[in-house]
Formats: sequence, C-alpha cells, structure tokens
Amino acid sequence: MTRHARTVPGRVAAHLLAVCTLLAAALITTPAHASNPLVHRFAADPSLHVYGNRAYVYATDDESNSGTYWDSSAWRVYSSADLVNWTDHGAPFAVTGFRWATRYAWAPSAAQRNGYYYLYLPTDRTKIGVARSTSPTGGFSDPRGTPLIEKGRDANTGEEPIDPAAFVDDDGQAYLYFGGARAPKVVRLNADMISTTGAVQNVTINGGSGFAEAGFMHKRNGVYYFSYSTGWPGQIAYATASSPLGPFTYRGVILDSVNVNTNHHAIAEYQGRWYIAYHRNARAGGGTYKRSLAMEYLSYNADGTIGRVTQTSAGVGTPSIAASRLQSYNFPDRYVRHADYDVRIDPNVSPAADAQWRVVPGLADTGGAYVSFEAANFPGYYLRHWNYDLVLARNDGSATFRADATFRRVAGLADASAASFQSYNFPDRHLRHADYLLRIDPISTTTDRADATFRVTG
Repeated sequence: MTRHARTVPGRVAAHLLAVCTLLAAALITTPAHASNPLVHRFAADPSLHVYGNRAYVYATDDESNSGTYWDSSAWRVYSSADLVNWTDHGAPFAVTGFRWATRYAWAPSAAQRNGYYYLYLPTDRTKIGVARSTSPTGGFSDPRGTPLIEKGRDANTGEEPIDPAAFVDDDGQAYLYFGGARAPKVVRLNADMISTTGAVQNVTINGGSGFAEAGFMHKRNGVYYFSYSTGWPGQIAYATASSPLGPFTYRGVILDSVNVNTNHHAIAEYQGRWYIAYHRNARAGGGTYKRSLAMEYLSYNADGTIGRVTQTSAGVGTPSIAASRLQSYNFPDRYVRHADYDVRIDPNVSPAADAQWRVVPGLADTGGAYVSFEAANFPGYYLRHWNYDLVLARNDGSATFRADATFRRVAGLADASAASFQSYNFPDRHLRHADYLLRIDPISTTTDRADATFRVTG
C-alpha cells in the first residue's frame, strides 16, 4: 500500500485523534520493558541485516572469551520479528571452521545473494574469511579453503585487515569494506561473493576526527553513508558520498562513546524505520571484554543528515502488545479507523484491522509520556497532523514528521480515568474529533473536552 500525508477535512483529523488517544491509553497500562541489552548473553560487534520478515544480528560471542582479551572463538546469530523478542540460534560458525585460522573471532559481517547467505569473518588479526550457507542461521562452511583477504599475501590491506562490512549496491555490484589502525579499505566482490576483483583501495574521508576501525556502509535516497569508530574509546561518526568508493565528506557524530573502550555498530531499515545496533557494558559482570548488544532508533533530518542517537536502557520497543481499538468518549459506539489516508470514527469497521493501533515511544521524544501511534496493519505508517488535520502517513525520518507524529499523554480532559493527547510541537492544542474527523485544536468548552477524550478497548 502506498500512502502519503495530505491535508484532510478537520472532521477526519478529529477522528484520528480519537484513535490515537485510545491507543495511548492502552500502552500506558502495559508494564515497561527494557529491551537493552537485546539478549542476556555477552556478545558484541553487531552486524544487523534484514532477510524476509525478520531481522538478524550476527555478533562476536564474548561469552566464549577469557574475559581478559578479545579472544572469542566463535560468532553468534540472533533473529527477531519485533526487535524486542530475540531468538538465539547459537553459533553459526567458529574459528575452527577455517582450517587456515588459529584464533580471534572478531567483528563479523553478512550478506545474502545467489540463494546463499555469506558471513565475512576476521581472524588472527591479519585475515578475513568467508563462510557460506543456504540458511541465515546455520550450516555455514568455508567455500574457498583460503582467506578472502590476507595481510602479506594481498597488497594494500593495511596493518589490520579486520572489521569487514559487506555491501551490495542497487546495480548488483558488491563491495567489502574493512580495516583498522586508522586505515579504511574497500575492494570489489565478484558476483559469487567469495572472491574479489581489482585492487584493494583506500577509503578517503575528508574532514572530521578520522577513521579508527569498525567501518559500515549503507545507502539511503541515493546517498552512500560510511560510518565508523573514531578511536579507543571512540564515537561513531559518518561521512557521505555520491559513490560507494568515495571520496567521502565528514558529516558528524551518530553515537557518542560507549562505556567500554571499543565502539562498533551497524545500521538497517526494518519495516519502515531505521535502527542502529551497537554494543556497550549493559550486564552484571560485563566490561571491556564482556560486552552486550543494544539497539536504538535512528532518524534522518530533512536534508539527509543523521540525528544524534541517545543511548537508552529502553531501546527500541516494548514487548509485543495486542492491537487495541480507540473508542470515542462521547460517541462510545464509534472507534477510530483509517481509510484511504484519512482518519475518522465509525461504528462499524471493515476490515477490522483498519481500527487497530499500537502505541510506540514518541518519535520526537522517547521519554516521559510522549507517544506516537502506528497503524497495526501498516507498520511504519503513523498518525501525524498536517495543517492541524490528522492523516495517516509513512514515517519519512524527518524532524518535522517526528514532531508532527508525537503527542504527550495527559489525563482525560472530560474524565481523568480516560486519556487526552497534547500535540508535541503545538502544546496549546490537543487531539480531538469534530464531525467524526480528527484534528488538533485549542480546547475551551465542555464539548471540546469531551471530543478530546478517549478510552481504549480490546
């Protein structure tokens, strides 16, 4: 389904308000849940990917190291359908799977192509191998029998050919970024994804505090984003270019230093929203060598720059919550529903899913009582106001969208046991329905207060 924000009649906006209010109330009654760390096992260096309808994180298995060095012996894989409840699929590969490797399972990367899944795995501080499987969670083996990248054998690898990051461009050309010790590199991968073509090239970044390690590439709206750690400890910074080979121009910091002396991340879009996975010390007994996986929302400004990420314990969500309906306070036979971009309150809804909503932390402010309202049957589409009218629109990642789609829950203006919702960027206005449509308006009369009050039902 393709939807877009547009101006709608004020009555529609009012109905949208009703839906939002009911959904928000449902969320508030649900116990809080801290989704960072993602899993209760020491793991680090997340590589986040989306295959089908699930998200996968490949990670260094810190549980298997000595606790005195980064000497892990295997990698780990986790998957989730909601980014909150993660399935541990075990170790898809170990250092011993490469007959030419001896130690150090360090930061992995992954890719999907040709009906196969590929893992790019650094070992020995000097080599990067590739493992292949028909499943994203297991059955990986070494299709080459030799390293894909090896210091001393290959020219221009730098002192530490580590931290691989595979990227497949829209034209089908694949690349492998890698490097440590302040030397970012890139090489083209062949279509088989297990061999390279051409020379290893330097990645040029103009400006900023400089690359240290942990490079990662993603693409959005035709722009190439190369992000990386700046040091030990380091921030996650990023630079952009019009080509995957650069040169790149420094743009700023995405994530500040974490509470261990390495910083490693990955970025991906999942069901209409962008996320950043990273690691930090987040469990008892953890530290520099025993790290934990975390995840936060990632946002883009209207000019394509990336908003600075705040590290949180809540992470990216709450446990799965059954969809709720939002019931009008003064028209209890009517519920908020969306239909062809517009939102209204109706007594009978078909399909029923059009009147089902889920509340998420506020897109513009995840703290306090701020919430946003996502359509249960169209993930990534939210209630937002447009010229004071409420519409259903896809999150475009802009600061304006996030503000327009964020509301503060307050006690019901007509009944404190219910709920009302205050606009985030127009705090003198509340969500209300008028002639069955939804909008944000100043509230003054008894009728206004009733129109701006809602209840949540199952």
